[in-house]
Amino acid sequence: MDKNQIREVIARRAALEFKDGDVVNLGIGLPTLIPNYVPKNVKLTLQSENGLLGMGPTPQAGKEDENLINAGGGYITAESGASSFDSSRSFTIIRGGHVDLTVLGAMQVDENGDLANWMIPGKLTPGMGGAMDLLVGAKKVILAMEHTAKGNPKILKKCTLPLTAKGQVNLIITEMGVMEVTDKGIVLKEIHPEFTVEQVQELTEAELIIDSDLKPMK
Repeated sequence: MDKNQIREVIARRAALEFKDGDVVNLGIGLPTLIPNYVPKNVKLTLQSENGLLGMGPTPQAGKEDENLINAGGGYITAESGASSFDSSRSFTIIRGGHVDLTVLGAMQVDENGDLANWMIPGKLTPGMGGAMDLLVGAKKVILAMEHTAKGNPKILKKCTLPLTAKGQVNLIITEMGVMEVTDKGIVLKEIHPEFTVEQVQELTEAELIIDSDLKPMK
């Protein structure tokens, strides 16, 4: 799979985690592709931490509105009935537990559900943003990420980068499969048909628990 195919596989699968009526926050990068694949019978309310409730999909080229951007500065649309507000109100929504599900990217995640996704020591970083609040405020945390970085595992026994939050990740979706973080470790629940269990484990530092009912990736 090339880069675009990998991103599409991950975004399409992540979109299947949403339920009708969910309030969802999407992180910057790959997660912003997910609204393009949400099933038509599932109606979501997308929240952006820079102050929008009712975010729509990415606009068509040439139809961007400079007043409508997501937390990463990318152009978005607003659904009918959307509301905008300041950041303090937005974070009140997040910290108050009103976000059902957040989908974030990751640099590293480990078998304890710890996440590092905001900085590499010695490199310029814009800051943590709202990730820390989303990880502890959202009811469910999903990571949508490529399985490796330059061939190196991103799913580790223990994160080595500075943490964004500890023990908050529930589900990991990569191009290779779907993994659930449990108190016993990371369980491989679904596997992409192009890969074998051995290949997934080879590119995963953490020891995977293989579900007894392992299914093909949806």
